[in-house]
Amino acid sequence: MLETLRADQEFVLSRLMRDDGPVLVLATASEEPATETLRRLGHAYSLRELLDPAWIVRPLESVHLDGRPALLLEDPGGELLERLLGQPMELPQLLRIAIGAAAALGSLHARGIIHRDVKPANILADRNTCKVWLLGLQSASRLPHQRQAPEPLEEIIGTLAYIAPEQTGRMNRSIDSRSDLYAYGVTLYEMLTGTLPFVANDSVDLVHSHIAKQPMPPSERVNGIPEALSAIVMKLLAKTAEERYQTAAGVEADLRNCLAAWESSGTVNRFLLGTHDVPDRLLIPEKLYGREQEVGTLVAAFDRVVASGVPELVLVSGYSGIGKSSVVYELHKALVPPRGLFASGKFDQYKPDIPYGTLAQAFQTLVRQILGKSDMEVRLWRNRLQEALGTNGQLIINLIPELELIIGKTARGCRPATA
Repeated sequence: MLETLRADQEFVLSRLMRDDGPVLVLATASEEPATETLRRLGHAYSLRELLDPAWIVRPLESVHLDGRPALLLEDPGGELLERLLGQPMELPQLLRIAIGAAAALGSLHARGIIHRDVKPANILADRNTCKVWLLGLQSASRLPHQRQAPEPLEEIIGTLAYIAPEQTGRMNRSIDSRSDLYAYGVTLYEMLTGTLPFVANDSVDLVHSHIAKQPMPPSERVNGIPEALSAIVMKLLAKTAEERYQTAAGVEADLRNCLAAWESSGTVNRFLLGTHDVPDRLLIPEKLYGREQEVGTLVAAFDRVVASGVPELVLVSGYSGIGKSSVVYELHKALVPPRGLFASGKFDQYKPDIPYGTLAQAFQTLVRQILGKSDMEVRLWRNRLQEALGTNGQLIINLIPELELIIGKTARGCRPATA
């Protein structure tokens, strides 16, 4: 007997009853999955030796089930946390499950793994014992920190409703274990209030909310939520990683404080947060210092272009390594609300003989962003580009081959002359 627990476009998670007991099955949604889907499934399996069944659902075997590649996983029992949501949870049960989730996340980080997709659908909880196990390591990373490029929203790793601002690739900041803590904060917010902190009309608005908007504190959204618990959530949801909890152990300690107070007196008074939040490694802040004026000049120029439609050119100069790129990348945040696109290219001092190489590199990234959009948006870009390029289409395709995927083949007579 196979019971489906959740399904998305890539994977289906089910519970399979066997003679020797139940197991969980993570199978591809398609019988002919994409190469990237197979890679993600294999990646989750490759981490099994680092995992402890006390706090995570561990892969047992890589198999084929009903013609689909799949992983058999240990089944510790319980149900997906997302099935317990939809309305505010009772506080004692909520705190115990939240403490278990924080402890599991801390154990995962201690093994050098960043989850990158923390959400209720990837948390298994037993509502009676309040034991918690993580799952869904298809996107996990063993790098202590990494930069997320500003990919099309459809290609961002993680689930948009839960991802940290830096995980969108539009914050000029690296992803690390504190990114998981933001997603954990969104999950805790949903457990407390029954709703997500941000509800948006589309993906772009949702990304903008994560980057720039402050959510309503849980205590203001639902009566009866202790101010201390609301403050913990808001600290987890800080826009910059430096302002959040630095470790899962830090938030776990504060949640245990809340539970102890509730069990002893039925109330939770405000207290100083983070007193046990001691980073377990050196964390260098990525905030830009002393560049407010330069960043302001760039953003002001961009705002003028958005308002007037008149192009502007801004030149940023300085010695090599002084941080010009970091200043320019601060534009990512400003690009989100007007749905702007960002293209960048870098001069290679070892390849100075390639004409227009840097421009080609920049526009290749732009073309890839366009290809990630909906069919309707790609058609609009095709019409605009064909109109603008006219008979020069093949000339530009020779420089940027990816452009052919948008505008199609053009007249071969437009090739550039060769010596």
